[in-house]
Amino acid sequence: MAKIRRALLSVTDKTGLVPFAQGLHELGVELISTGGTAKLLRDASIPVREVSDVTGFPEMLDGRVKTMHPKITGGILAIRENPEHRAALQAHDIPEIDLVCVNLYEFEKAAANPHAELRDLIESIDIGGPTMIRSAAKNYQDVAVVTSPAAYAPLLAEMRTSGGELTLATRWDLAKRAFARTADYDRAIAKKLAGVDSAEGLPDTLDIRLPKRAGLRYGENPHQQAAVYGEGDVGIVGAKQLHGKELSYNNLVDLDAAWALVEEFPSPAAAIIKHTNPAGCAEQASLTEAYLRALECDPISAFGGVIGLNREVDEKTAQEIAKLFVEAIAAPSYSAAALDVLSAKKNLRLLAVKKGCPGFVVKSISGGFLAQTEDRHQVRRSELRVVTHRAPTDDEWQALEFAWKVTKHVKSNAIVYARPGQTLGVGAGQMSRVDSVKLGAIKAVLPLTGSVVGSDAFFPFPDGLEEAVKNGATAFIQPGGSVKDNEVIAAADRLGVAMVFTGIRHFRH
Repeated sequence: MAKIRRALLSVTDKTGLVPFAQGLHELGVELISTGGTAKLLRDASIPVREVSDVTGFPEMLDGRVKTMHPKITGGILAIRENPEHRAALQAHDIPEIDLVCVNLYEFEKAAANPHAELRDLIESIDIGGPTMIRSAAKNYQDVAVVTSPAAYAPLLAEMRTSGGELTLATRWDLAKRAFARTADYDRAIAKKLAGVDSAEGLPDTLDIRLPKRAGLRYGENPHQQAAVYGEGDVGIVGAKQLHGKELSYNNLVDLDAAWALVEEFPSPAAAIIKHTNPAGCAEQASLTEAYLRALECDPISAFGGVIGLNREVDEKTAQEIAKLFVEAIAAPSYSAAALDVLSAKKNLRLLAVKKGCPGFVVKSISGGFLAQTEDRHQVRRSELRVVTHRAPTDDEWQALEFAWKVTKHVKSNAIVYARPGQTLGVGAGQMSRVDSVKLGAIKAVLPLTGSVVGSDAFFPFPDGLEEAVKNGATAFIQPGGSVKDNEVIAAADRLGVAMVFTGIRHFRH
């Protein structure tokens, strides 16, 4: 056990500091502090000694130099059982410091501002704070280090029951937390500054360090362990679960796919996802109509799926969804009446999601990771190139633009049959494009006569187009770029259908 006789307090986040300092004072602990922290304690009538009184040196350089002084770092780093260390302290009149309470300049807050200038970022980097924290953590056998207001109450409780002492186990736990905090802080700085001059939007070093949000019951299968990691309150990871049982690994993956798809649309939209592919998707004048049109595409596959909605869920939409067995729903919010309806299903997971921007996408492979920028491409009609004799009609244009948005979210090879604002059949993940064309037609419940087809990559041969025309398709949207484009265009002209090229591919592996 080590008795706490003297403490250094220097914090940016002053939450809970006054009662903590008051508790230390009542336990007979001498308090040393700096600048604004010292003023806060004096205003609360808590005795405090300025760091400059200890060091004999004033704060200077706009506060950049305060605690970095031998009389401070020496008092923290000295090993109490080392006679030479104790002699050095005595010779230089250096007081022992037994507890260091420091939290850091809010660099993460500055970094979160997309408009922050480099000079502002630099000025938000703490220098003395990490030095004090690391010094105390390194000497944990003699010094306790506190980096979070969450630790104040437990520490005071332990000291009050032990006569002002803290166990070695407590100090070791605090030290580990302190090193983790400074590591996180340095990573945040390195990550932000690495992106300042990065032209391609990808860092030179991929540094993935995120807190564990929750353990999951299992991964994709029961014999696999899993957990979810992340921070903040945006996206699926940061979503607030309002109702239902624990989310599974597969729920989270499917919810992310559903949310990403409905975010594509400016009007009310609904997506029903099964194994990350859309079983149905629609964009309509109302959310209820969007959901019903999405369900109409493939009601069999929709059973046991997850739903993404891009508007607040209203009571009428909730009543329609309640007729189907659904695993989970992601939406921006829910009306009180909608919550009442959906909460009647005790296992249905309801997530309220805030829009977020991950910046780039990371996927693990054996031996490392792949990273890429997000596929945020939005097609404009003016950028599309009509390559057939016949141009699309107005209805076909609307359907083609809708189909192209959905196609981006279907596993390749991807084929989407659609009409304006509604999917009719989805062919996903086949090894050949013509098989995806056939599968999309097989899955279709609604008639395909007059439908359009979206293809995530070019048609390598005319056979896929010809098969879709047999099924009733009259217009196509695809990237183009095949060595056989001329043959595919000729087949389209021969069959009297319209086709436009995007020049953009949307593979999704």
